[in-house]
Amino acid sequence: MKYKCSICGYVYDDAQHDVAFADLPDSWECPLCGAPKAAFEPIEEASLQEAAAEITTDAANIPTTTAFKEDVDESMQKLSIGQMAALCSNLARGCEKQYMPHEMALFNELAEWFTSHTPKVDDDTVADIAARLKQDIADYPMTNRTCVEQADRGAQRVLAWGEKVTRMLSSLMDRYQREGDALLQEKEIWVCSVCGFVFIGPAAPELCPVCKVPAWKFNKIERRKQS
Repeated sequence: MKYKCSICGYVYDDAQHDVAFADLPDSWECPLCGAPKAAFEPIEEASLQEAAAEITTDAANIPTTTAFKEDVDESMQKLSIGQMAALCSNLARGCEKQYMPHEMALFNELAEWFTSHTPKVDDDTVADIAARLKQDIADYPMTNRTCVEQADRGAQRVLAWGEKVTRMLSSLMDRYQREGDALLQEKEIWVCSVCGFVFIGPAAPELCPVCKVPAWKFNKIERRKQS
């Protein structure tokens, strides 16, 4: 049997290891991204062939041009100041990846302005954040279908990264609810500056499990000092 990490795509093949996946302890983690054993899903050759056929069929059915619907919900056309800050920050990261430093600087400037004008809100609890992440994961299939209908392959690629990052965050939140601050003991928090992947460990991974950029693209998150 083969098992695939739902976050980074790492495949554990029973035939290539001395210990079968089912016999691994529950504390075992993905060697690439640190995801828990529970994040792995069984895969079989038949299912892989079916998935490949489905992708080929979907690609053939994608129209070359698609008109946007006019009856879009009004709430989907307006962004809050905080959402604008996040949007500009993500656009800056996209410009960085495309080696567009001038545009990146402009989007970062906009992101800082929107951030400075974002109203303060009460902090969510850990449970609230964990619930929001699970809802985001549940919403990805519908969002992906919309991108396919609109033939927006760029958005599909962004969603592929976003879903992996969200799944990892959800996994970390679940672990934090179980382990508390022990999860961070003698470890650091690292965030990929390109895709937002979060890694907990003594050092950043050599390659980002999601977008494959090198370790120097990771930023170490400084913790707040205890008062």
